[in-house]
Amino acid sequence: MNNKKNEPLFHVVKRDDITRKKAWGIRAIAIVAALVVCAVITIAFTGDNPISVYATMVQGAFGSVRKTWVTLQNLSILLLISLALTPAFRMRFWNCGGEGQVLMGGLAAAACMITLGDKLPSAVVIILMIITSILAGAIWAVIPGVCKALWNTNETLSTLMMNYIAMQLVAYYTVFWENPKGSGKIGIINQNTNVGWLPEVGNKYLLSIIIGLLITAFLYVYIYYSKHGYEVCVVGESERTARYVGIKVEKVIIRTMVLSGALCGLVGLLLVGGINHTITTTIVGGQGFTAIMVSWLAKFNPITMIFTSFLIIFLGRGAGEIATVFELNQSFSDILTGIILFFIIGCEFFIAYKVKFNKKKGGNE
Repeated sequence: MNNKKNEPLFHVVKRDDITRKKAWGIRAIAIVAALVVCAVITIAFTGDNPISVYATMVQGAFGSVRKTWVTLQNLSILLLISLALTPAFRMRFWNCGGEGQVLMGGLAAAACMITLGDKLPSAVVIILMIITSILAGAIWAVIPGVCKALWNTNETLSTLMMNYIAMQLVAYYTVFWENPKGSGKIGIINQNTNVGWLPEVGNKYLLSIIIGLLITAFLYVYIYYSKHGYEVCVVGESERTARYVGIKVEKVIIRTMVLSGALCGLVGLLLVGGINHTITTTIVGGQGFTAIMVSWLAKFNPITMIFTSFLIIFLGRGAGEIATVFELNQSFSDILTGIILFFIIGCEFFIAYKVKFNKKKGGNE
């Protein structure tokens, strides 16, 4: 009797293991493919050749000394937020509230600058800014942490909701402190006195870069060589195992979220006190969400995060430069950035899984 097996053309199989070299090879192919697609789209709109498009991307990130410093500063901010989220992610606590935690740190810094700027010396105001920013970020993160530890609530939803609350708080105080009245914005805080402005180290860009490198080193040691880092990893692997070996899971969750939020609060301090000298609802610029991808792509390794942060910042600034040079609006830049991120995220599928094509079989059975 003739029996034909109806098998699918291909099936997806989870990879047992993949070398680091091969994984990065797949990522490199994805980036090249993304650049090709972006070039084709840009050519369709501008008529220019791909070489000029790629040169424009490099120009956008490193075309001048100032652009280079801005690229490195943006890299350090994205890296710091990614590092802040990483301890929670290694614990399998999906902290999606980085945006709100940074905003609250920035709001605390702005509050000190505005309310104490004419009452205390700048050095005292800066010390209070550091303390309150770190505390504000930590508190904003520990609230969903406590809810998770005590009542097993969904941390993804709770941290996301905290973002919106933080945004509305910043919006409220923006109107409350608006200057001049009726403008709907705060403007540069203490522009005449510079009270609360963080000191420049060499230039106005270098402070955040140095802090980014220091926090990277600290977090690497914390994760891989400290008892707390070991406990975080064990809890992430299995809460039952953690409890069995005597680790207090609730304590680890709360402690890790305090650290995560405190680092986000530090970023808020840098944005308000060191870079922008003002506070708005958009001051973080969505980097709290981009940082999730940066941390995930780096497999929660602080050192690798330097390279993934650089990749995202370089591609984003390059896409923005293309839109400017070829006189296209900002939406076009967002489209290019979205295409690039789509390819980068999509390649992770081919790192975790492989596609096997089925051979056609014929015959009698």
